[in-house]
Formats: sequence, structure tokens, C-alpha cells
Amino acid sequence: MSFIRPELRSALGRWREVIAAGAVVLLGGWIAAQGGFFLLPIGGAILLFGLGWALYAFRRLRFRQEGEAPGIVRVTEAQIAYMGPRVGGFVGLPDLAELRLLTLRGRRVWRLRQGDGQTLFIPVEAEGAEALFDAFAALPGMDTAALVAALGTTATSDGRNLALDGADRLIWARRGSGVVVHEAGRGSYPS
Repeated sequence: MSFIRPELRSALGRWREVIAAGAVVLLGGWIAAQGGFFLLPIGGAILLFGLGWALYAFRRLRFRQEGEAPGIVRVTEAQIAYMGPRVGGFVGLPDLAELRLLTLRGRRVWRLRQGDGQTLFIPVEAEGAEALFDAFAALPGMDTAALVAALGTTATSDGRNLALDGADRLIWARRGSGVVVHEAGRGSYPS
């Protein structure tokens, strides 16, 4: 028999990484408060590590979306796999060219486009989708604050387009694709 209510247990489970990082911050502060030439730098380093971990954990917490959507997401090494009831596929992180957040038929989905044009749509609330944060954070030039902020906003729909509700946000695009302009002013396509 548990003395903790199920709602509180669920909330503590969601916040466990942030709580653990907060404990590391407190430990680092306590060690630094002991003073001295030896303990002050060690405590300061532990404190800074805890603050960085707390920020990262809080962003991961905000990335996780409540709700249920069909399909399962798996991230292994440098590959994202989505297995849905009707569609699915795989995308390698080195092959990823663009990441967008769309709203299709009232459901928010990630649109992952490879360099060859193939796309993979993954519902934001799919099982295991929280693992996408670490995969997306590993992309070169990814701004994780912008990634989390895009999930926190909702776009208004004009109601005229039934398939796309007007929310189409470019989150990340790989640099180096497109036309390259030389100093002479002529453009050429990258090889």
C-alpha cells in the first residue's frame, strides 16, 4: 500500500531528473560553502555541473508532451525509427536535412526530411517520442531552447485548410545545401 497519491507519484516521476539535478546543485553549494582552497573550486565545479544539468533536464521535461498518439519511436545510435499502425520508416541523423513541426488534422507531428527528399512524419505524442530531444540536440547548430519553445506555442487555424492547420515551423535545416555564391558573383551548385 502506497501513501503517495498516484497524481503526485506521476508528477514526481516526470520531474525526477530536475529534482536530481537540484540535489547536485545543493551538494555543490554545500561543498563550496565549506571554504578553503581545495573545497571551494570542487564545490563550484559541482554546482556549475548541476546547474547545466538542471537546465538540460528542464528542457527535456518541457519537450515531453502529454497525450497518446499511434506508433512507437526508437532512437538507436544515429538512427530514428518510427513504427506506426499504417506508416513508418527510418531516418539517419547524418542524412537529416530539415526538421519541421507541423499540425496535420489537429495533431502536431515532426516532419523529418532527408537530403534525398524522403520524409518521415512522427506524432509529437507517440510512445518514446521524448527520446527525440537528445537526437535533435545532437544536430549541428540546433538551438534546444527554440526547439522547446516551438512545442510550447500553438498556431491559430484559419479553418480553410483541413489538412494543414496553418502551423508549419522550420525548426532546423542543415547548412551547406543550396546555391554557393563565389566572390566573382557567379553561383554554382554544391557537389
